[in-house]
Amino acid sequence: MTPSRPTVSPAARALLERSAEIHDLQNAAALLSWDRQTMMPPGGHAGRGRQLATLAAIVHERWTDPGFADAVEALAAEAPPPGSDEAALVRLSRRALRQATAVPVDLVKALALATSEAQRVWVDARERADAAAFAGPLAEVIRLRREEADALGWTEHRYDALHDTYEPGSSKARLDAVFGPLRQRLAALIERVRDHASDVDDGPLRVPLAPAAQEAFVRQVAADLGYDFGRGRLDPTVHPFCQAVGPGDVRITTRYAERFLPTALFGTMHEAGHALYEQGFREEDLGTPLGTFASLGVHESQSRLWENHVGRGLPFWEGRYAALRAAFPGAFDDVPLERFVRAVNRVAPSFIRVEADEVTYPLHVILRYELEVALLDGDLAAADLSGAWNEGMRDLLGVTPPDDAQGCLQDVHWSMGAFGYFPTYALGSMMSAQLWEAIRRDRPDLDDEVREGRFAPLLAWLREHVHAPGARYEPDDLLRRATGAPLEADAYLRHLTAKVDALIDAPADA
Repeated sequence: MTPSRPTVSPAARALLERSAEIHDLQNAAALLSWDRQTMMPPGGHAGRGRQLATLAAIVHERWTDPGFADAVEALAAEAPPPGSDEAALVRLSRRALRQATAVPVDLVKALALATSEAQRVWVDARERADAAAFAGPLAEVIRLRREEADALGWTEHRYDALHDTYEPGSSKARLDAVFGPLRQRLAALIERVRDHASDVDDGPLRVPLAPAAQEAFVRQVAADLGYDFGRGRLDPTVHPFCQAVGPGDVRITTRYAERFLPTALFGTMHEAGHALYEQGFREEDLGTPLGTFASLGVHESQSRLWENHVGRGLPFWEGRYAALRAAFPGAFDDVPLERFVRAVNRVAPSFIRVEADEVTYPLHVILRYELEVALLDGDLAAADLSGAWNEGMRDLLGVTPPDDAQGCLQDVHWSMGAFGYFPTYALGSMMSAQLWEAIRRDRPDLDDEVREGRFAPLLAWLREHVHAPGARYEPDDLLRRATGAPLEADAYLRHLTAKVDALIDAPADA
């Protein structure tokens, strides 16, 4: 696909043509990866690993082709003005070129093969709750990711090189500066609500609901939010994710728990938030470095915004509760609306990150961050991960997982080699609160719009301020343009404090 941008210079067009070919190859790899986690039979893992390794090598070859570097510098020589699309193309292309040329192709292929095998083993180990079975493949992924970090180069900490690939400009020092105070503030909030946890009963959510009925309901919710099923699809998987596999094709997945609706409901809303971002890039940017996300933190801000600020809010359920009761006859007839909303906002330490409440959720992320730093530093062996995980859960949340499936094997990310990714969940949660405050300032009737099921105005705001810019701006710059301030934790803490206050001040459930 060659992007249609009729006003660009010949130098820009030459660069865009090369970028489009790379994006097509990456999308082909993305489709193979999506299939591996949804439709592929178990016997296909070895062959799929080789296919992905071959594609990774071809993509690496295209990035490191001297002609690509020449095209970048030819555009740079035109001295495009700061803030222009051409200047952004130069910045993004130089960054991609720098990262690609730093990592040898043999390492690229080795990582593709190792992560493919690790994901295969992880699925089986998770099913059997056997962390020891996963230790060997995980150790190999860690070894290769260390090599990659060293190849990319770093000054203060090896973690910086990997984290920067997901969150440009961020670093371990920045994360420590953010997470240290956040951890203390969250601990204080959890302590406040601890004595009131029994006041909120989530029993109404733990009723048997047929997966087919759940699927129909969550599909309708996703469509109502604005997810375009004409350019996407919803499928079941072990660990929910969103995958863009090309222009006009952004897919989401979820999983169903027969006796806990929030697993599928909020998982689908979360992934739909990701997909709405991907479906919101400008058409003329697709297939170019501009037509992608600013960072994984920005990406997570979209999923967390729709999941929590919309999906767990009273206005959403004031407009949706009748439809929920109709979708599951008899299941919620005796549950008042207010009790249901309190149940989906219950704050209590739990084992599973993707099902955690908003207040305890960041502590799950901080635990993973601390563990993966230790794994990369060599201070923690893969074979000892289970014990370290359980100890961390006790220290941070006061609970101990009953098995490895609900402990260190619950997330797919490390099997994918995604070291440096986890912090973006907390950064994205912070961004979502900051964006939500800005949206409420701009749209004082937001609650009424959500209550009435009119999500188009909210989506339009996000399209304008977050989605359409794509990767034109650095994450902090994008957030500053949208909210008037760079990333800070104040809005997030205001949001969480208000949630705790509401739970404590409301009468206990009967």
